[in-house]
Parts: sequence; C-alpha cells; structure tokens
Amino acid sequence: MINQTRIRPFLGGLLLLVPLLTTACAGPPPSIASPTTVVEHPPLEYLCQRTPNPPEFNGDLDAGVWQRADWTGDFRDIEGSARPDPRFRTRVKMLWDETHLYVGCVMEEPDLWATYDQRDMIVFHENDFEVFIDPDGDGNEYYEIEINVLGTIFDLFLHRPYRLGGPAEHGWDTSNLRFAIHAEGTINDPGDQDRGWTVELAIPFSDLQPPSIKADGTPWSLPPITEHLRPTVPSIGDTWRINFSRVQWDLEVVDGQYRKIEGRPEYNWTWTPQWEINMHVPEWWGWLRFVAE
Repeated sequence: MINQTRIRPFLGGLLLLVPLLTTACAGPPPSIASPTTVVEHPPLEYLCQRTPNPPEFNGDLDAGVWQRADWTGDFRDIEGSARPDPRFRTRVKMLWDETHLYVGCVMEEPDLWATYDQRDMIVFHENDFEVFIDPDGDGNEYYEIEINVLGTIFDLFLHRPYRLGGPAEHGWDTSNLRFAIHAEGTINDPGDQDRGWTVELAIPFSDLQPPSIKADGTPWSLPPITEHLRPTVPSIGDTWRINFSRVQWDLEVVDGQYRKIEGRPEYNWTWTPQWEINMHVPEWWGWLRFVAE
C-alpha cells in the first residue's frame, strides 16, 4: 500500500474471540530491488515450534502452550539505528500446527485508540499491528494482514512489491482467520492511562492462496504467477519469510477525544528492520523456520 507521501506498509479486560466470516531459501532473489541505505545486519530468524494444541486465546502469552514459544527481540524502528528506539515495547511469539500459524503480540500502549470498525478500512491510518507473510520466500506473491485494537481487519494480497509494479488485491480475505484481542485499559478514553493490548491470530494455511480474480469479478490480466508456488502447509525444516510492523501515531486530546496531531508522520516499528520506510522490500523480512515440538 502506498501512503500519499511515503511508501510504507499498505479491551480493560475485554476479550474478543472472533471466527471470521518450502523449502528453505538460500537468500533473496536478485529481482527484488535493494534498499539504498546502510544495512547493519542480515534479517533475523525465528524458530517456530510445533504445538500439539492450539493456544487458548485468553490473552496470556506466558501460559499454556505459549510457554513453549520464545519471544522475539523487542521491535526496533523500521530504519534501524538511524532512528530512535521505539517509546513503547512490542514483541511477538509464534507457534504452528498442521493447519495454522499462531501469532501472539504484546504491545505497550498508554492511549488505546481506534475508530475504524469496518473490514478492509485502511487501519494503518490509525494505530495497528501488521503481519507480512511470503510462504515460498521469493519476494513475490505475499500476504498482508492488519488489525487494530477494535479487531478491525484489513487484509490483502500482493503479486509483487509495489516498487516492481504490484499490484495489490484488497479483495483477498483471510476468510477463516480467528483472532482474540485483550486490552489492558479502556479504548478511546483519554481520561485514564492504559497499559497496552495483546493480539492473538490463528492464520489458516489454507487461506494463503492467491486470488484468481479481482475484487470486481474480472480476471487478472497478469501472466500466470502461481505455477511455481510451493505448498503453503509447511513441514519441519521449511523456511518462510515473515515480518511484523506496528504503526503508531502521536495523539492529542480535543473535546475529550483522541485525535492525531496534524503534520506528524507515523512511527513504524518492526521485528527485523527494513532499513527504509517501506515494508514492501521482502528481502529484509525475517526467516521463519518451522521446527518440531
């Protein structure tokens, strides 16, 4: 998705549990345009353990099967050390089984805020959490899932990165996605200080399939791109590409309500840096390696 000025990644105690509606790569393919900034380290790797049972989705990422999963390091600015470290802590855990990839994220947040409440609204215009997945790791045909503290989903499929012509298909849906959100505080209430929010996602491998037609019902005119796609159900030892972004805005209180401060850009905090303000350079996404229990 493209911002108007920059390229960037297109409840207290309330829990929502909502059912909605491979081989390892040796390195990034040469077709992906590289960033021009200095890169401090290669993409990070996460060893994703297989779980015998799905997480309970109760907001506690230190209990149940989540205990077997390691935390990622704290998120950094999308540009790495070129920018200050994030003000609020963000970190992720992951697990998998034969049907789903499970993602849990805990975010410190003193001001829980969101107003977008319809699916496929552009939720990164407000604070959100985002997942980017490329199952075969070739930098093309990848998926993006965004969610805000209200549980509003924006999901899309990209045939290739924007810098290589895209396009993005906003009509693609993770139709069987399940999620839970737990907010420590009160949403949209500037009268108190909140602690943060936790999001848990169960992403079905079966949903990670490119659309064959556009949202308007017409077929894609691009050349066939799916013949080389590897299966999207991983096996032990397989490696995918993945990254996470947290979009954060500076807020002020006007007439008792939160409002973005005009003229200030958003913050982009990621698991493994992109080295520029652009989530759509998949060669800098992390390595997700599927391992046994």
